[in-house]
Amino acid sequence: MCCCITGCNPFVFMETVLTLLDSLDTPTFYGVNNQNILCLKNQHADVRVVARGYQVKVTGSEKAIDSFEKSLRRCEEFCIRNNRLTEQDILMLIRGDKPQEQTTDNLILHGVNGKSVYARSTNQKALVEAYEENDLLFAVGPAGSGKTYTAIALAVRALKNREVRRIILSRPAVEAGEKLGFLPGDMKEKIDPYLQPLYDALQDMIPAAKLTEFMEKGTIQIAPLAFMRGRTLSDAVVILDEAQNTTVLQLKMFLTRLGLGGKMIVTGDMTQIDLPATQKSGLRDALERFKGIKGIKVIEFNEKDIVRHPLVKHIVAAYKENK
Repeated sequence: MCCCITGCNPFVFMETVLTLLDSLDTPTFYGVNNQNILCLKNQHADVRVVARGYQVKVTGSEKAIDSFEKSLRRCEEFCIRNNRLTEQDILMLIRGDKPQEQTTDNLILHGVNGKSVYARSTNQKALVEAYEENDLLFAVGPAGSGKTYTAIALAVRALKNREVRRIILSRPAVEAGEKLGFLPGDMKEKIDPYLQPLYDALQDMIPAAKLTEFMEKGTIQIAPLAFMRGRTLSDAVVILDEAQNTTVLQLKMFLTRLGLGGKMIVTGDMTQIDLPATQKSGLRDALERFKGIKGIKVIEFNEKDIVRHPLVKHIVAAYKENK
C-alpha cells in the first residue's frame, strides 16, 4: 500500500517517520484508493505525507507533525480495535468525538467485514471470564458449542492487544474412520485437512492479507501436535483442539510446553474419541488429574451452548440418549 500527497506549506521545518503497529491491517487503514489517508492529510494541510506499508513519512513544523501524529494514532487504535475505518470515523476521531462502535457486553472482538465475534452462550461467557484469571483452560463439550471458535477469538484479541507475541494452534492428526496414509499428497497436504477448521475460524477474525503476513512471519502458527515436542511456548496463546484424541503422554508433552507469559486453552469432546479402545484419552486423564489446582479451570459446555444449525442440538441429544 503506497500513496504520496503533497501539502500546501512551502516551508519544510523537519521530517519524521511514523511506524504503524504491526497488528494494523494497512489496506483497511489506508482505505480504497488511499481515501482514508487522503482524508487524514486534508485535515492537516500544513504537513506533507508519504505513506508506504507501515511507514508514514511526515514533513512540516514540529507542532504540525505532532498534531498529525495524534490524529494518526487515534485512527490507528480505532482501526485495530474495530477492523474498520471510514472517512466519517476519521473526522470524528480528529474532532475528539467517539465514532459509533458495535458494542455489547459479550463482545470479544470485531472480525472481518464488520462481523462481531462475541460470547453467545452461558458457557462461552464463562470461558471468556475464566481466561482472564487462569493460564490453563479446558473447554469440554459437544460439537457446535463454540469451544474452539471462542478460544481462537480470545487468542486473536490478545494478539491485537499486544498481550502476547504469538498464537499457536494445534490438533492431533488422528483418523476419524479414514487412514491418513491413503490420502493423496505429501505430509503437509495430508495433514492440512485436519487443521482446516482452525484456518476457517482465523479467516473470520483477521483480514486475509494480514493473516497471510502473520503466518509467513510465524506470528500465527498452525501445526500438528507432533510438531510441539521440544518447544517452549512463551508469550503465546497456545490452543490444542480435539484433545480427546491425544494419548496421556501426548497431552503431558503438550501441557509441559507452556512458557512464561503464555496461556493454554485445551478443547475437546469426550463423545468423539477416535483413539483405539485400548488407549485412554489424554483429555479424560487430565480432567481427572487437575481437579482443584489453582490457575487451571475447566469449562463444561453442553447442548444449550450449541450455536450451529438448530438440528445439531437434536442430533447430539439423540446420540447421547442411545449410547
